[in-house]
Amino acid sequence: MGKTKVKICGLQSVEVLKSINNLPIDYIGFVFAKSRRQVSPIAAASLAGAARNGASSASPRIVGVFVNPDMGQLEEVMTHVKLDVIQLHGQESPSFCRDAKERFQAELFKVVSVGTQHRPDGDPVRFEDYAGAIDGLLLDTFEPQYGGGSGTTFAWDKIPAYREWTREQGIPLFVAGGLNVSNVAGLIRDYTPDGVDVSSGVETNGTKDLEKIAAFVERVKQA
Repeated sequence: MGKTKVKICGLQSVEVLKSINNLPIDYIGFVFAKSRRQVSPIAAASLAGAARNGASSASPRIVGVFVNPDMGQLEEVMTHVKLDVIQLHGQESPSFCRDAKERFQAELFKVVSVGTQHRPDGDPVRFEDYAGAIDGLLLDTFEPQYGGGSGTTFAWDKIPAYREWTREQGIPLFVAGGLNVSNVAGLIRDYTPDGVDVSSGVETNGTKDLEKIAAFVERVKQA
């Protein structure tokens, strides 16, 4: 298996992005959903510019995080910043995922909030329904207000069932939810996700901490 990919989510500062440009970060995420880390499409465009003009040879891929968007919202963001990946945290259907992928020529990552995957009509969401509709699956801890970003871990023993399915589909499995420098190596050792996604775990008092980001990235790449 290749090296575990690193995704840093919820970036809001051009200065921070310029400072981490030399780190081996594979994906950077901008939050367009309601959140204290939310950025406007215009702000994201300048952030993406700072990331793509980095010193390292391979620029990180730009991810936009949404919760139950409509095509109009995706369109508005895409006119300002060309996302490499659209990441959907809500109850978006497989057909919406397919349509968004096709229309915007971007990869599509679907987030499963582990613990309570229910559609608004009360029926459980079956991640198997997304076969062929998505390019990656991301597991996060259920957080009722924002659909993710809770900063707490979920029961990792649930990972293998998803892991098996993503391998069958030939798509990557990312794990988020409460990751930090002290627990990420254990996750990688025991469950071998293709990628890990961190936001609050590399923050101090709600803002991204360069030292924590560097330490987290180093821990992942060593593991």
